[in-house]
Amino acid sequence: MKYTRLTKEQFEELHQEFINFLATQSITADEWEDIKKNKPQAAEQELDVFSDLVWYGVLNKVEYLEHISPQQIHLFKCKEKNMHLIALKLKHNKADLTTKDGFQWLRDNLLSDDVEFYNAQKDYSDDKHLDIFKLIQQGANITRGDLFQYFEKLIGQ
Repeated sequence: MKYTRLTKEQFEELHQEFINFLATQSITADEWEDIKKNKPQAAEQELDVFSDLVWYGVLNKVEYLEHISPQQIHLFKCKEKNMHLIALKLKHNKADLTTKDGFQWLRDNLLSDDVEFYNAQKDYSDDKHLDIFKLIQQGANITRGDLFQYFEKLIGQ
């Protein structure tokens, strides 16, 4: 498995898609029950293959990621050949950016010396999707990119 297996809840949400996936392999509902019961390793493999297909579909559509921690914000734009990063770092523990009050503090003090900005680009490794997946595993969230676009205009990119 390349990524990670979907959770039970995710499988439940994608129940119909999983049925369609099994159907593309000519596996009926009765055959699936038999595989789960008598060939658990084969069933595990099917779950893993389906999970990877779902993850690939999701990762293929990712344009923006955000990772917000108490003292830093990392905003990523996932382009074709590389990733553009805009990062903000608080020099002092004056606020917790994961809270509403902390975010308001950032708005009020954005251009102060207490906030450092970083701007960088990084080429993907041999596997763009795996690079994006690793960021998600580290806590990044897929977004529409509103924050990235705001800061991109602010720093004049």
